[in-house]
Amino acid sequence: MKIIVIVCDTLRRDFLGCYGNAWVHTPNIDRLASESIIFDRAYIGSFPTMPHRAELMTGHYVFHTIGWAPLPPDEIVFQRLLQEQGYVTMLISDNIQMLAPGMNYHQGFDGHHWIRGHQADCWRTSHRPVKYPCDPNKLRQPEFLVIPHLRNNYGRLYEREWHDPQTIQAAIDWLEDNYRQDKFLLYLDLFGIHEPWDPPRWYIDLYDPGYEGEEVLLPRYDRADYLTEAELRHIRALYASMITMTDRWLGRLFEKLEILGLWDNTAILFTSDHGWYHGEHGLIGKHTVLNPKEGWPLYEEVAHVPLLIKLPDVKGGRRCQALVQPVDLMPTLVEMSGAEPPEGLHGRSLLPVLRGETDKVRDLAVSSPTLPTDPEYLVYSTITDGEWALIHGGARGKSELYHLRRDPSQAYNVIAEYSEVAQRLSEGYLALLERIGTSDEKLRLRLHL
Repeated sequence: MKIIVIVCDTLRRDFLGCYGNAWVHTPNIDRLASESIIFDRAYIGSFPTMPHRAELMTGHYVFHTIGWAPLPPDEIVFQRLLQEQGYVTMLISDNIQMLAPGMNYHQGFDGHHWIRGHQADCWRTSHRPVKYPCDPNKLRQPEFLVIPHLRNNYGRLYEREWHDPQTIQAAIDWLEDNYRQDKFLLYLDLFGIHEPWDPPRWYIDLYDPGYEGEEVLLPRYDRADYLTEAELRHIRALYASMITMTDRWLGRLFEKLEILGLWDNTAILFTSDHGWYHGEHGLIGKHTVLNPKEGWPLYEEVAHVPLLIKLPDVKGGRRCQALVQPVDLMPTLVEMSGAEPPEGLHGRSLLPVLRGETDKVRDLAVSSPTLPTDPEYLVYSTITDGEWALIHGGARGKSELYHLRRDPSQAYNVIAEYSEVAQRLSEGYLALLERIGTSDEKLRLRLHL
């Protein structure tokens, strides 16, 4: 079997048509969904970007261990197991955080191709003056993140010069050269939907024509009240524009698969690592970097992600209600290749779910930043059973409980009325932490509900 894995960084599920969005144009992802199993209850595990990649590759939660760190060279990763099965393995990405020197997330790939220039990539050195597109006080780390991005991408004119188009075109080129391989793994990690958002003007005009205000292309992670309503609406338009551009180029990739005769016999896994707050809960961003001692809760907009899996010989378009997490993807991909997953994984293969043999993988999904050892640090974990969501504050935070069926926007904290539900979810959370080997130093800070 040929396998393609597509990870779209910072892609909110509710900005996709296949998950109910009516205003963002995503016809190609929606077409993929029509031939895939659509997972309605996929939740992140370790948060954010690099912990997610570590989980996907290893099948182990890392919020209690390495967190955001280089991938240890002795880790068993799914791509190396596929290599051992005779797969040609290729990584193509514009994700600076993944491919920066020393991060080691390219291990197990026969080849890797890094598209340069996104965000703070130390790439171009021109001293050409760079003009901020807005008041720099509205930007996150303007000198470190925004200035390098603007310098790296100065003078872009054609759509093909943006990062996701470049990355997807590189994948198309690779397929043209490798489509006759008996077995291949193409891992496509797309970083273009991650801010800064600076799409071509013609996409912006689809969503916010006539806007004449400031372009806050990388908003400061904070309470959202520093932005006007017009600025906040425009930020959503910038974000939607990047999604639509990526969707358009994914359509080119899918068309190429058809031309090469690969569409029907290639498994495709499509997902994201987390979402983003666009004013919901009064927040803009995905977590606090202004003060790491004051963490943000992982509400649905960030923790609940898209997951589509197209499997040859499995009828698509079916929706699946099983709770699943990134740790489940590693054993799934290994089984797709015909190999046996290693013992001791935290994840479980989704192949029985895909084949309709079961509708359950786990009772709880746990999403969390790296757990602290310092009692002064506030880290919220989210625990959900698909019906309820507990925002667990640990030793410092005030926990919250939401009934997702009645209150999907999580506007009403009902922990006082349903304390027994909160206690049940908390006990399940602590049991998982113990089962995966969380240190006593970290565990004792999670005992308080």
